[in-house]
Amino acid sequence: MRTGLLFAVLLGLSACDTAVGTEVSRASAKGTVNSILGARLPGVPLEPVTDCVIDNASGSEIVQIGSDALRGQPSPETVDLVIEIASRQETITCFIEDAGPILAAQIATAL
Repeated sequence: MRTGLLFAVLLGLSACDTAVGTEVSRASAKGTVNSILGARLPGVPLEPVTDCVIDNASGSEIVQIGSDALRGQPSPETVDLVIEIASRQETITCFIEDAGPILAAQIATAL
């Protein structure tokens, strides 16, 4: 019940077109993305990689990813979604710009 309530609050905030709603949703999603990428990319600095994934996710994708933060562990569907977002051309371009081409190649190979 508590998880459902937290998810409803997260969903409600993400639906708000406010800076607070956006930041709460993104912060929740970042934690989940960090855990997924950290497991697949040991030794890679996660902040720029996570930022690229979040920046290239739609609002509904951010809500889906962020909801796993409430469960404590990413679902297989969320893992697949994060990998799909990380594989988008726009996200790869972001990796190259923010992390550099060598690191971007490592990321692409690991995912």
